[in-house]
This record gives sequence, structure tokens and C-alpha cells, in this order.
Amino acid sequence: MSNGQVTIAIDAMGGENSPYKVLKGAQIFQNKNQNVKMIFFGNKTEITSNIRKFKIDISNYEIVNTTENVQDDDNVNTILRSRKDSSIYRALEFVKKNPDTGFVSAGNTAAIMVLSRLHLGMIEGIDRPAICSLIPNKKNFSLMLDLGANVTVNPENLFQFALMGFSYYTIINKESKPTIGILNIGTENNKGLEFLQVAAELISKSFLKDYFIGFIEPNKITLGDCDIIISDGYTGNIMLKSAEGISNFITSNLRDMFSKNLLNKLAYKIVQNDLKIFRDQVNPEIYNGANLIGLGGTSIKSHGNASETAFSHAINKCYTSIKNNLNQQIIKSVNNLW
Repeated sequence: MSNGQVTIAIDAMGGENSPYKVLKGAQIFQNKNQNVKMIFFGNKTEITSNIRKFKIDISNYEIVNTTENVQDDDNVNTILRSRKDSSIYRALEFVKKNPDTGFVSAGNTAAIMVLSRLHLGMIEGIDRPAICSLIPNKKNFSLMLDLGANVTVNPENLFQFALMGFSYYTIINKESKPTIGILNIGTENNKGLEFLQVAAELISKSFLKDYFIGFIEPNKITLGDCDIIISDGYTGNIMLKSAEGISNFITSNLRDMFSKNLLNKLAYKIVQNDLKIFRDQVNPEIYNGANLIGLGGTSIKSHGNASETAFSHAINKCYTSIKNNLNQQIIKSVNNLW
């Protein structure tokens, strides 16, 4: 950062409805945050055309032209060997050369994970990065990882996720003594797959033992009794998308119900303030943008189908992470815990 200005490298081509949704999201973000430089990586002609066509009002930005796009069905070898001039590759390469910057993308999750590891490196002692995000609950919020970076994991990976989650949570809640749980189909010690049971044993015998509460079932997450929820990426991603679907179902039905007739509209007037608070609490768009934790730099993953507003929140996650030096704090904390 120079003169307090934050620089963010943005993949303009990743995800649905891009680059429009990326550029519009950048405009929404910049309306509230002026001291930021955004560098868009992607097809310069297409980006410029969208800015003009949709009258995107952004300033203090730069466009870096790229000639390739990472496809949804690209495998790891293709990503590493044949996509070196893609928006994801080039943006992460920029962050590697400029370590006080950060990266945001709604693109291919596998590509983001592989190329983030390649360019940013891993925290010493951590084998894999994990997608980590806040989940609202009845008391405040929980931290959950992994949400999709690692489809398969081993017990040691889950232990490392617990370690990183503990570091992250205690940084954003400095006075807290967080509880740690592993997502499972039951709370009994013999429930679930073997790798979950072995991971639970590893955590319960480690320096995290005083914080570990065992297994937690999905229907108990929103109670707020577990602060850090550990999962493999496959299960975590299903849980996250299910929760988002239920949230959208509830808010959509409430909207339909209160617009049904005059009496319902009057009832809405009475409770509208409480409903707005509830809507904001469960609105998935506000929580869009997950840290890829475990890396040597800042990498933020947005949902591929995020709206413009949701993408603006992903940019904001990157901005606050850089501003607060979050990743360096996590690295320091993890190293101290070892």
C-alpha cells in the first residue's frame, strides 16, 4: 500500500455474466471506498466495451489484457500448462510480485486454488488451502472451512483446517475462546466416516483440545454453539449451497406473502424494520467472498453465479483483508501455534 491506497487485482472474466457483473460490482464497491486502485485482468476489448455500453462509472483503475480464459472443464495440467495468459494466472502473478495487494475472482475454483498455491505459496506446515467464510447464526456468526477447495481430505488436513480456523477466529475476535467442531451426521464418537473420527482424535490430543467440542450436526450450526466448523470441501460446499437455497426460499416467500393483499401490506409496515434486519442477517450476498486461507497472500473466491452486489462484497472482503493485514496475522499466528 502506498499512501494508504489499497490495490486489488481482479479477474474480470471469471464466473457467470462477466465482465459486466465484475465491473458493476466494482462500481458499487468504489462508491463506498475511494482510496482503492483496481486492476482488471481479462479481454481488454470486452472490458472496455462493457464499461462504455453499460455506463460503468469507475475511476482509478487499470486494464491488463489477457488472451486466454480458464474453462470450467479444464483439468490441472491444462490450467498450469496452457492457461498462462489467462486472467486468473496473470492476476495472481501480479499479486506474487506485489505482496501487499490481493486477488478476487468468481472463476473456476480448482484454477484459483492451484494457481494461488503456485504463485502465493503455502504457510509453512500447511499442506492445502481451504475456502473459509463466516456463517450467520443465532448468536452472531461461525467460521466454516473448507467450503469447496478440497473435495477429498485426510485427517491431517482437517487438523490443519482447525488450526487455521482457530488462528483466523481469534484474530477477528481477540478476546474469544472459540469452540471447534467437525461437521458430521451425528455427535457420537463412532458416527461418520473413519477419516472424521481420526481427525477428531488428532484435534482432541493436540493443543486445541480445550477448544474442541467433538462432532456437530448440520441442523445445529445456526444455534451458534460452535464457533469454528471444520469440514471436507465436498460436504462443506453442499452445506453452504443448501443454506443459501433455504435462505432465498424463505426471503422470497416472505416477500410474496407480504405483497399478497392490502392487509398483508399493512402488516408488513408494522414489522418492516425487524424484517430488514432478518433479511440482512441471512442474505447470502452479504457473505459472498471467501478467504482462501493457508496461502502466503490474499486470495478471495466469489461465487461463480454471484450478482453484481454480491461481487462488490467479495471485493470488499479483499479490501478489508489487505487493509487489516489479515493474511500476515494468520501466518504469524499459525507459526506461533506450531
